[in-house]
Amino acid sequence: MQAKLEATRDAYGRALLTLGETRPDMVVLDADLSKSTKTAGFAAKYPERFFNIGIAEADLMGTACGLALAGFKPFASTFAIFATGRAYDQVRNSVTYPRLPVVIAATHAGLTVGPDGGSHQSIEDIALMRVLPGMQVWVPADGEEAYQMILAAATVESGPVYVRLGRQPVPRVSPEGYAFVPGTACVLGEAAPVAIIACGVMVDASLQAARLLQEQGIRSQVINMSSIKPLDKSLLASVAGRCELIVTVEEHLVAGGLGSACAEALAANKARPPHLMIGVEDRFGQSGEPQELLAAYGLTPERIASRILQALAQ
Repeated sequence: MQAKLEATRDAYGRALLTLGETRPDMVVLDADLSKSTKTAGFAAKYPERFFNIGIAEADLMGTACGLALAGFKPFASTFAIFATGRAYDQVRNSVTYPRLPVVIAATHAGLTVGPDGGSHQSIEDIALMRVLPGMQVWVPADGEEAYQMILAAATVESGPVYVRLGRQPVPRVSPEGYAFVPGTACVLGEAAPVAIIACGVMVDASLQAARLLQEQGIRSQVINMSSIKPLDKSLLASVAGRCELIVTVEEHLVAGGLGSACAEALAANKARPPHLMIGVEDRFGQSGEPQELLAAYGLTPERIASRILQALAQ
């Protein structure tokens, strides 16, 4: 039976409605994109706690800061390209520098935005956000994890959280009974000579790649590293001590993203195995359908499996 598909942005909208019932201090801000970011449901049910700032992302972040200082718990929503690009100065100096508890819920991240093209495909946002002192960076793999992340983000009292959300519906990959914990990865499968560490939409692609590798007699273990900051360094060290190859897979530039974060954490580990980083290689996105783009940038299960086989052969 086909697994139910849900975009992580849709799960974000569900979570906001849940929080709205239990957190009277919670407010939601948007930059005139509430239908796309899925904050429209919250706006309809709690209009007195919803603020459409308009197409003014710097003002969006500044207003969120003011509300945080006034004792509210703000969720600032817009497309990832605008939240991390157009409003970077405000995120750095107004949100992160004073360590305000603002949740930046950025939708439409990565290549899978699709036809909007390179100007709207944020493939550098993880790098921009994780370099900021005190900023947590979370990337859900499916709707269930996204829902749990938003509930968890509401409990963070010191410092901001960046949650990277997607436009395209994705299947559930989180196991039954899964509970998101910041700084803790979710291991999917038994220990194996190859560890495939992925985040976001690439977790499902990595699981499919693992099945293709199994057909070739190669055992691999997929790890959902949804908390990129804080990173599960203890798990990484354990994996490095027993694997022949570590592979990181992300719908983001190789520079500065999940792969870089893992490489930094493992740099002092003398026993670390070879590390293959799969992602977007030093170029912008382009217009196309999501699956066409993933194929063009080498992020399909088939291409991931092929790259791993090549690395093992070397």
